[in-house]
Amino acid sequence: MAQRSFRWVFVSLALVGLATDQASKYGVFRWLASDTYKGEYSVVSGIFEFRLVAQFDPRAEPSDNPLVTLNGPVPPHVNHGALFGLGGENQKPENQRLANRIFAGISLLAAVAIIFWSRRPSARRDALLCAALGLILAGTLGNLYDRIVFGGVRDFMHFFIERGGKTTFDWPVFNVADCCLVAGAGLLLIQALFFRPKKDEAVVETPAPGTTAEELKASGVV
Repeated sequence: MAQRSFRWVFVSLALVGLATDQASKYGVFRWLASDTYKGEYSVVSGIFEFRLVAQFDPRAEPSDNPLVTLNGPVPPHVNHGALFGLGGENQKPENQRLANRIFAGISLLAAVAIIFWSRRPSARRDALLCAALGLILAGTLGNLYDRIVFGGVRDFMHFFIERGGKTTFDWPVFNVADCCLVAGAGLLLIQALFFRPKKDEAVVETPAPGTTAEELKASGVV
């Protein structure tokens, strides 16, 4: 009997997550482009601050690539490190390029591994696992696209806490792809801790009408 497959969940979340990530990046950077090379929009104000921030790099050379110019008149300021900017701060330009290439290679290998994992029968039958892998693939491909086209990752969401005019908590600037990666990793952890992998269902063959006892024994049914 054919077993139900949830691979459509994997494919759907990967495509929707990737499209949302790129649409939000291009939209926010284009919207907040300014002559001061930094545009901001406050979404939530007060003690808890959440802002959209588009930073551009005035030192970057203009590009004729339409995928870059669609982002804005000036190339964006990008993160050359890993998730939430880890490993990309205060580096020399040559080290930044090397770090970006290393993380791009890791992302490519991770994407291939995730696609291969999603094709396994046990993965296709697990809705939660398919959802986790789809989100992780969306985040991986979203940031991989940035690394290939822009030489780094575009970040634009900034969350921090401010008390008495002083910032007491400052979360690194991030993007939708990072959110997909964190959400996918969380679902993957939940799946691994609380849900057992589904085993293959046994297939019982029904003997044809008129089959004798000797034939059944010979075929191994009885």
